[in-house]
Amino acid sequence: MTILFFSLRGVPTDEADDVRQLLADNDIEFYETSAGNWGISMPAIWLYQRDDVDKARQLFDEYQQERALNQRALYRQLKAQGEYHGFLRHNLNKPVRFLGYSLVIVLIFYVSLKWLFELGL
Repeated sequence: MTILFFSLRGVPTDEADDVRQLLADNDIEFYETSAGNWGISMPAIWLYQRDDVDKARQLFDEYQQERALNQRALYRQLKAQGEYHGFLRHNLNKPVRFLGYSLVIVLIFYVSLKWLFELGL
């Protein structure tokens, strides 16, 4: 019976590649399922042997700790160089999109509240 090891939904490509390489380097047999044509299936990495789960979890936990340190260092480096795009700068780069999304949010909020107050009166 196969065991779900790692869900790939929302995982960056480089991280998924690292996990595949980690398992392959340590001779842990696995297979991968994709999200399918419509994106509704479960993209994941599955292990064949239940005996491999503990070893794979330990290796994965060590990898995650190392990756977290590397990503934090990268964030600090980008921020120090002024290349990190925060919320404000990200939205100022595409102001029309930001205004469009904001208007849609305000419209939904207005319609919801208007309906709620009309219902209560």
